[in-house]
Amino acid sequence: MNEEYDVIVLGTGLTECILSGIMSVKGKRVLHMDRNSYYGAESASITPLEDLYKRFNIPGNPPDSMGKGRDWNVDLIPKFLMANGQLVRMLLITQVTRYLDFKVIEGSYVYKGGKIHKVPSTETEALASSLMGLFEKRRFRKFLIFVSNFDENDPKTMEDVDPQKTTMRAIFQKFSLGQEVMDFTGHSLALYRTDDYLDQPCIQTINRIKLYSESLARYGKSPYLYPLYGLGELPQGFARLSAIYGGTYMLNKPIEEIVIEKGKVVGVKSEGEIARCKQLICDPSYVMDRVRKVGQVIRVICIMNHPIANTGDINSCQIIIPQNQVNRKHDIYVCMISFAHNVAAQGKYIAIASTTVETGNPEKEIKPALDLLEPIEQKFVSISDQYEPTDAGTDSQIFISRTYDATTHFETTCDDIKDIYRRMTGSDFNFAEMERGKQDIFGDAAE
Repeated sequence: MNEEYDVIVLGTGLTECILSGIMSVKGKRVLHMDRNSYYGAESASITPLEDLYKRFNIPGNPPDSMGKGRDWNVDLIPKFLMANGQLVRMLLITQVTRYLDFKVIEGSYVYKGGKIHKVPSTETEALASSLMGLFEKRRFRKFLIFVSNFDENDPKTMEDVDPQKTTMRAIFQKFSLGQEVMDFTGHSLALYRTDDYLDQPCIQTINRIKLYSESLARYGKSPYLYPLYGLGELPQGFARLSAIYGGTYMLNKPIEEIVIEKGKVVGVKSEGEIARCKQLICDPSYVMDRVRKVGQVIRVICIMNHPIANTGDINSCQIIIPQNQVNRKHDIYVCMISFAHNVAAQGKYIAIASTTVETGNPEKEIKPALDLLEPIEQKFVSISDQYEPTDAGTDSQIFISRTYDATTHFETTCDDIKDIYRRMTGSDFNFAEMERGKQDIFGDAAE
């Protein structure tokens, strides 16, 4: 253990495992430790089901109707992958896809007036959608055509819009789109959590809608993918990548002290021994004196014996409840997966509702989502604090990840990874540098 490493990583959350893999591929000597005996840290998948009951202090064992405990792999933090998003690119170029199989999420829905509706994201779907009246459908179709043609390098496609100066609010006005169309466009296509984006430059939103459309075009049912056996497979895949390139992994290691000399990290002490390093990557739980609390997220894991009503009995979907529909400042999200993804016993479904906490009664805040899921066989409620680093790491060489937010995709996590990489290396993350040979997209995803 008394050895010298370029980088020590503490915690096996997805962010930490991806950075560990990236640094190993770059030829750095990496030691990766976790105080837990399992991968995934706060974003782990819990198996068997008995362990989930224990974790949430639910007395007794799961009833026999839940099937075998080993049939369950329950994510503590629900997220899907955008088929054309940054995490999929990272998986493909590093060939971590070799260790994983994916399925397409079968539907994407938005909540309006107490009901759920399929999210229209193509011109054809827009014309058939029950979310809009006839004239609004035509205006929305024109808007989608404008977005798909928009090219920052070709002024002819911009229709006198300045991508850096024109706000998104002005774009919606340009196409005479009303509040409810703005709601589902901003929250279900561009996947914003609040309405702050309306007064920011429109190019960000245009690019986010394009990402949604391109991801949807990949497989057709929805823009989202999910790994068989749960999200816990993702950090393990990147841990294997790190190991291939010489990274060393130690689970179940108590972390006694982060050793700092003259304001800079020099090592980590565990079981009386010190491993020395030049840089340290960790999640907030290891350095509570270097992070600040920025909010809370409530997540409710629900086990059901039926699919969600009004989704056409599909085995997986996402539902977004835009903030304005329920008089809130933040959206509410529902992710549903099932036995079809090898995460639940036959005939069982797992839906996880999540949102950013705004009041002293978080369970009441999430009720609109739980009402869509009834009847629920068993609920597991967690309220987690969210942290962000107060230390950029440039002096201390300690680089801290952010806590996972309430969103149901990994784009914000990938932004954090790229931000940490930039602070560690002084250069932008280059996808091409990570390339390990070309390969085809996921085997089972299109099924």
